[in-house]
Amino acid sequence: MAGSDDTPEDRNLRVMARWRQTGRVLIEALPYILKYDQKTVVVKYGGNAMTGTGTDDFSQDIVLMKQTGIDPVVVHGGGPQIGAMLKKMNIHSTFIDGLRVTDEAAVEIVEMVLTGSINKQIVSAINAAGGRAVGLSGKDGNLVVARKVAMSKADPDTGERVPVDLGFVGEPEKINPEVLHTMMKSEIIPVIAPIGAGPKGETFNINADTVAGAVAGAVRAERLVLLTDVEGVLDKDKKLVPRLSVREARALIADGTISGGMIPKIQTAIDAVEAGVSAAVILDGRIPHVLLLELFTEHGAGTLITAE
Repeated sequence: MAGSDDTPEDRNLRVMARWRQTGRVLIEALPYILKYDQKTVVVKYGGNAMTGTGTDDFSQDIVLMKQTGIDPVVVHGGGPQIGAMLKKMNIHSTFIDGLRVTDEAAVEIVEMVLTGSINKQIVSAINAAGGRAVGLSGKDGNLVVARKVAMSKADPDTGERVPVDLGFVGEPEKINPEVLHTMMKSEIIPVIAPIGAGPKGETFNINADTVAGAVAGAVRAERLVLLTDVEGVLDKDKKLVPRLSVREARALIADGTISGGMIPKIQTAIDAVEAGVSAAVILDGRIPHVLLLELFTEHGAGTLITAE
């Protein structure tokens, strides 16, 4: 705290010191700005990361990315918000292996929450930060053509695999990125809700990580960023693992180091890298401006997954 006997010269020196620090930060960012110029970065914004002032920080990061020459594509989740609305509407909801069983009544609520309140909240926040965002779902322009998820589980009595019906839960069968390419040629930032359309026009609820990975592969993104509410992959000593190859990631899944809800995120990252994405990263979306820290600083943040 400044003392009461500060002179104008002292205050001026402190101001100049802050300016010099700002200058050093900008210079550090320059090579990374050049690296990502005219490249696509797909960002999955998780429902658990949408807390407090997080949306404002996130929106500012996305706008700054666009202004520095990056083409950001946002795919958002909304699991907690969907759960809250289903509870409010007295619609029972269960999960099997991390996937929400979605019957006809539930899928209407899922679509309403994802394409309505959440999507428009994010679009409005990006626009308020100075961007030009447009909301989409996978139904628009046949962006995400989906098929029903086929799941089976072992019968506890016989050990045989038996089918499990998850209802209107889907997975991407085909991504048609033409609508995204059209938007990215302009100043528009696409914001995608993870709803897909089936061959007969059915509505499918799709895991947002899965949609983000599939979109990233289809547009040959430079980077897939999965924002969530954990800092990344932790080793057996609960320390952050900053970088993994696809082979190393699979090994950590096999030995149980990567477990639970982190497995599908890592599998999404692996699939995206194998589809041609240069790298995928899992970040803690609760950290202010974590996107800028990851993309524009030397050390980055979270866990980076690469081919080698």
